[in-house]
Amino acid sequence: MVQLRHVFILSFLLWPAICGADIYRSVDGEGVIHFTNTQPNGKFSLYLREGPDAVPSRSGADSVDAGWMNGYVDRFSRANDLPPALVRAIIKAESNGQRKAVSRKGAEGVMQLMPFTSKRMQVADPFDPIENIEGGIKYIKELLVAFEGDLTNTIAAYNAGPAAVRKYGGVPPYQETRLYVRRVMDLYRQYSAVE
Repeated sequence: MVQLRHVFILSFLLWPAICGADIYRSVDGEGVIHFTNTQPNGKFSLYLREGPDAVPSRSGADSVDAGWMNGYVDRFSRANDLPPALVRAIIKAESNGQRKAVSRKGAEGVMQLMPFTSKRMQVADPFDPIENIEGGIKYIKELLVAFEGDLTNTIAAYNAGPAAVRKYGGVPPYQETRLYVRRVMDLYRQYSAVE
């Protein structure tokens, strides 16, 4: 009888690994996160695709348009006195909301945090969108303080680093950074108009 119980427990523990299961996620109006592995209604979005034939999703948790991600960005931004439109603009410009994004320079996750920035912001898993968003928001706040609320310099520093912005006394003369600042500011204006 004891062995049968062990077989039952073992099969129960191994069942998800053997058959695979998609995980869906929803955040309710009070900010409580709910997970399920059953076919969801419209309130849930794909969070994790499991199984041997899993294909990375281009929607759900991997997309900046994921409802739960926007909801989380809104709540965490407001809790940190940042406009959610700014954070969404940076996410869109950095990774287009792809949680597994890695840049050619090594920046990771939806907010494209460099490994040393992740470490400083206490982000243990840069591919966890919640940790990455929290770390990115903390970093934006830090940059806003360092540049005395100057949004243009803050955005430039997010892209090129604060040392480059200090060296040039403003947006560095790098084409990538200048285009980035323009793009983030345009997105910020667009998202602010609908907030």
